[in-house]
Amino acid sequence: MAVMKVIEVLSNSEKSWEDATRKAIKKASKSVNNIKSAYVQSQSVTVKGNSVAEYRVNLKITFEVGG
Repeated sequence: MAVMKVIEVLSNSEKSWEDATRKAIKKASKSVNNIKSAYVQSQSVTVKGNSVAEYRVNLKITFEVGG
């Protein structure tokens, strides 16, 4: 039986939500092993001068403990 743990991570990007998600997984994988999945809980943007300035994601990352 596998034991899984979920952490919540916030990330941002000037390019896209997908880039923000990739950055979050890459950064989390430096300190968390056995990442199995990520769920994008929410997406948002910041606006400056009537244009999107930054994309933001709130992720729930699931990883296997031990094993």
